[in-house]
Amino acid sequence: MTQSSGLGALAWPLRTERLSIRRARPADAPLTWPYRRREDVARWLPMLPSTLEDHCEIFCAPRRLATTLLVELRDGGAADGSVIGDMKFDVGDGWAQDEVLAAAQGVQAEIGWAFDPAFHGRGYATEAVREILRLAFAELRLRRVEAYCFAENEPSWRLMERVGMRREAHTIADGLHRDGTWRDGLTYALLAEEWSARA
Repeated sequence: MTQSSGLGALAWPLRTERLSIRRARPADAPLTWPYRRREDVARWLPMLPSTLEDHCEIFCAPRRLATTLLVELRDGGAADGSVIGDMKFDVGDGWAQDEVLAAAQGVQAEIGWAFDPAFHGRGYATEAVREILRLAFAELRLRRVEAYCFAENEPSWRLMERVGMRREAHTIADGLHRDGTWRDGLTYALLAEEWSARA
């Protein structure tokens, strides 16, 4: 991705039946640290800061902050208002030959996520990702959305399939894990016409 997300022009927060999704703020960094530092979450994330201070510095970097969304619960229960996860939504350019570069600018997005395991099994992640796909295709009129994960991260790729994304690639030993082993990776994607046919 080579272009800023440009999410500031949209109306926030997004609301689903049970969730509120909004742009991240610097003050949100400590709210994401408790689940992002968990071994069962952190093992699949690109970075594992060793301290809260390091996490806040990374979280608040301008580029990171501009592409991060916070997912909050709004179900009226005891956990109402809790941050249950965060998502990456990064709008960028598609690949194009030189003569048509302008037509490929800002036409697709990469998405990613980290959700608190304390809230797993209730469909919140599926609800949040479906809303982001709606944002991408219905509001921003993007043509393509992509997501990536380690092949061993089964909950993540099963979520991609649950929301209708299609597996495009299974790469062999192409990603170096922080434990020193090379791991397989998966690429999933969804095109606007595919989303429209399912919507």
